[in-house]
Amino acid sequence: MSTRGQVLPEGRILRYTFVERVNHWIVAFAYVYLLLTGLAFWSPWLYWLAILCGGGQISRILHPWAGLIFFVAVIYMYVLWAGQMHTTDTDKAWWRSLRSYVRNEDEKMPPAGRFNAGQKLLFWGFLVCGILLLLSGVILWIPEWIPWSLRYLRYLAVLVHAASALLTIGLFMIHIYMSVFAERGAFQSAVRGDVSEEFARRYHPGWYKEVVGTGPAPRK
Repeated sequence: MSTRGQVLPEGRILRYTFVERVNHWIVAFAYVYLLLTGLAFWSPWLYWLAILCGGGQISRILHPWAGLIFFVAVIYMYVLWAGQMHTTDTDKAWWRSLRSYVRNEDEKMPPAGRFNAGQKLLFWGFLVCGILLLLSGVILWIPEWIPWSLRYLRYLAVLVHAASALLTIGLFMIHIYMSVFAERGAFQSAVRGDVSEEFARRYHPGWYKEVVGTGPAPRK
């Protein structure tokens, strides 16, 4: 999708295409299943979560396959968005204004493009963690294929898999905060695909300027 987006009737702007939204929700549902089953395997106190996912035996069978689905969808997300995820001077200014972002002081934020610096961090974080989870997960999935002389890979895989998973939990919580609380209307855009002009002007004025071809109106 072009970063210029598309102006729709009734003051709406297309933010995400149908393909982008479908792929996003594939990643989301696969991740939630992996999160619940992974926590169930990680601690006996959380094993009850496996019941919600089909039972312990089914969860152990489906967990690695869900991991493959998650990884493929994340890679496709990279294909869709990688070109728009490079750090810019505006992103550096965004990080310096992070306190204002947390306080919802939008008038003090630099004019973010289609994705702000925080969203770019989430993108790269999930991509890197997805690769680490895949590599370590494959070793844990088929440990009998690892020769005894390379048994240290099994121990390393346990550490890498747990650490990467915990990091994604932190990223996931930030993602929920940004899409539900920091940018009101962002969650709906992942479902509908479009946002209001007011949303674009307020949260992504740089992108709004690209879309409409004029400078953003003053934000209130």
